[in-house]
Amino acid sequence: LLAPQTHCCFFLFKPNPILFLQELQQAFKEFDYDQDGYLNYKDVAECMRTMGYMPTEMELLEIVQQIKMRMGGLMDFEDFVELMGPRMMGETADMLGLKELQSAFVQFDLDGDGNINQDEMKEAVKSLLGEKLKKGELEEILKELDVNADGNIDFEEFVMMLSIR
Repeated sequence: LLAPQTHCCFFLFKPNPILFLQELQQAFKEFDYDQDGYLNYKDVAECMRTMGYMPTEMELLEIVQQIKMRMGGLMDFEDFVELMGPRMMGETADMLGLKELQSAFVQFDLDGDGNINQDEMKEAVKSLLGEKLKKGELEEILKELDVNADGNIDFEEFVMMLSIR
């Protein structure tokens, strides 16, 4: 029942591919110690961790093997993007920044009081998601999301709603 909301709100915040590529390029340059346009296989794990991706030991062994066998122990930027792109996109796909969350919250909190009440949720579901809920469904959703049982969804509860998958 919550999947359409989660999906809709997440859809608003897809990562910017240009910024993502710039981040990869910056990390690559930082670990290209001799500035020759290649990363040594020994530096790839540290670079990955610096970018926030935490590979398992098994994954690292596979990556190192691949770099050694296919690329002679060195990786150029194109290979780096091919390696890191899918991993980092998957890793960051679920991360939303505070600004984006606040922006989404404002779309639901129509009267700006810092809470989403039943009427606002009903309107948001209809206008933002284009869905009409059956009788009782909205109350059920609100009851499930309203952790502090005050009859409203505050920002913290809203953030929790987006992280339900």
